[in-house]
Amino acid sequence: MSTSVRIGVFDSGFGGLTVLRALLPRIPSAEFFYLGDTARLPYGSKSQTTVARYAVESAQRLESWGAQYLVIACNTASALALDAIREAANVPVLGVIETGADSAASSSHTRDVLVLATDATVQSHAYAQACAARGLRSIERACPLLVPLIEEGWTDHPVTRQVLRIYLDEALATARDHGYALDTVLLGCTHYPLLRAMLEASLPDGITILDSAESTAQRVHQQLEANAQISNGNDSSDINLARCHFFATDSIGKFRTLGSRFLGQPIEHVELIDLGG
Repeated sequence: MSTSVRIGVFDSGFGGLTVLRALLPRIPSAEFFYLGDTARLPYGSKSQTTVARYAVESAQRLESWGAQYLVIACNTASALALDAIREAANVPVLGVIETGADSAASSSHTRDVLVLATDATVQSHAYAQACAARGLRSIERACPLLVPLIEEGWTDHPVTRQVLRIYLDEALATARDHGYALDTVLLGCTHYPLLRAMLEASLPDGITILDSAESTAQRVHQQLEANAQISNGNDSSDINLARCHFFATDSIGKFRTLGSRFLGQPIEHVELIDLGG
């Protein structure tokens, strides 16, 4: 096995591949293990206890493969199970919500933020709490139709554009009613970066779009560099999948097809694993 740092990336499905996509050019020397628990998605319909059990099982499997750092690239698991994962793991664990909120705190001048996320993430209020802890006011807007539209491949489709427009109009109206001056939109779902161009065209001028995948990748790089696990300045513009291992708990063919879209690179090999019931 290589002596380079091994990073485990976990999601309930495919969206976490946008986090891996952001990690690859920042830490090209790392060996990555991506696990999508596709047999048990969506996590959003499960109880907190069940989500924690599933996420801990996946994290422990990644650690058993030699992962020295775990990235929970799943907003639902980050919202509902991060403490349980950290308690069970023997390596550092980072979730996407805390890094997204940190990025918003650094970016926003008005201190008013719109969070776009799935129903489960919004209902957890994890982003609202993380934003409030950083002195931000937030509007959370659930966008339940966006994930299926994205997975259908409709990332530049009039139907998706219209649905997104409705969600944004309602969220912006809520912000106005509360007297908020939104200057930042935080993408609280790892699927949503695939709609970035559509969001940029739909939002008013002067609003910054933040992708928690990018902020998470930056934080991983900073922490590994601080721990001397990687050297300074080893970023690369190339995305090399030779050091990536992909695992799914179901639907290998679908993982290859959808995963290639999220990663922006063809995924040739995915190994099927069984995590139990």
